[in-house]
Amino acid sequence: MVGNINARVAVVGAGYAGLACAVELAAAGVTVDVFEASRTLGGRARAAELDGMTVDNGAHILAGAYRETLRLMEKVGAGGAALNRHPLHLEYPGRIRIAAPRLPAPLHLAWALLAARGLLWNEKIAALRFMRALEKARFRLPRDITARQLIANQPPALRRFLWEPLCLAALNTPVALASAQVFLNVLRDSLAADRAASDLLLPATDFSALFPEPAARFVESRGGRVHRSTRIQSLDELAAFDHRVLAVAPWHLPALAPWLPLPAFAWQPIATIYLQYPEHVRLAFPMLGLAGGHGQWVFDRGALQGQAGLLAVVISGAGPWQTLGHARLGQAIHRELCPLLPGLALPRKTWVIEEKRATFACTPGLQRPPTATADPTLWLAGDYVAGDYPATLEGAVRSGVAAAQSILRKTA
Repeated sequence: MVGNINARVAVVGAGYAGLACAVELAAAGVTVDVFEASRTLGGRARAAELDGMTVDNGAHILAGAYRETLRLMEKVGAGGAALNRHPLHLEYPGRIRIAAPRLPAPLHLAWALLAARGLLWNEKIAALRFMRALEKARFRLPRDITARQLIANQPPALRRFLWEPLCLAALNTPVALASAQVFLNVLRDSLAADRAASDLLLPATDFSALFPEPAARFVESRGGRVHRSTRIQSLDELAAFDHRVLAVAPWHLPALAPWLPLPAFAWQPIATIYLQYPEHVRLAFPMLGLAGGHGQWVFDRGALQGQAGLLAVVISGAGPWQTLGHARLGQAIHRELCPLLPGLALPRKTWVIEEKRATFACTPGLQRPPTATADPTLWLAGDYVAGDYPATLEGAVRSGVAAAQSILRKTA
């Protein structure tokens, strides 16, 4: 799609949504100016500095189903080496291990479930029947319910070690509150799609370098500009532009466009605890599940990004961990890691990065705002905008692409 190349577009916010929009427009020949309040690109998925070491403000998981994210990464020359691709691998050491072979769909999933360690035969059959029933229903519900209601009839082991972790990782919302329909959208596009769609894509670089920085270079190479450390206070500052895209977090919208109707979003936090151990400390697989404590997933930054001995533990959603201070939380997480790594010494240092409003609570029937607004020159982009996906990188990228395509249709 090619729009009017003489049109000027302003994108406010250089997170994944804003830069996806800017790249799509720049690729069509439209001049784009991106305004970002921070010096660091990426929004809520960005690089952070800890004592001179580059990490991320949170550990995000990509999947092979993230087709728009992967398409735009390729377009801006981000490079396949930026991601470590692994066939589906969900493992709670000593409890359960589900690993998909490189077989065509749907054999890869059937094999992964039937060969799973730690599941009884009747539990494996129950998981297969559950997926088959969802496929027959085309992953659609007559009305939205909670994810807990959706999986209520599944055996406890499947709920605890398969469906609940997948839901929490995808929606960042506890199953008791999470939208079953949005969860089904994720299952449809990952586990029930082609084999590669269920692959885990674990970044080999920080989240600013993964897409935002290459995207900024792409936009600038096509005549656009990325204005860092530039906060837009009012839409009046953008009066010279033909179209404006607000790709900021929802809580920034009232200051820019107070007339916009927005739902009363509830917010869910994410905490990432970084623990620096001696360089020889490594996990058996770069990403492992944690059970019975505060931590949910642990990532081996040494295996993924060459930061030897650095482990990152993620906690998604609200919970008892919020009552602990950062020091006590770091100590608790270390104790949870000890069973995985016998003889583990105390970490040399621990850091906690907490995003209190990491994502919106993805609840049943939530009415999210559309891309278009009452102003035909003003558009919204962000992981909270209406769409099939929850607040994920792919959801953000899709919203940015949708905003760009709407502008291109308007200017064609």
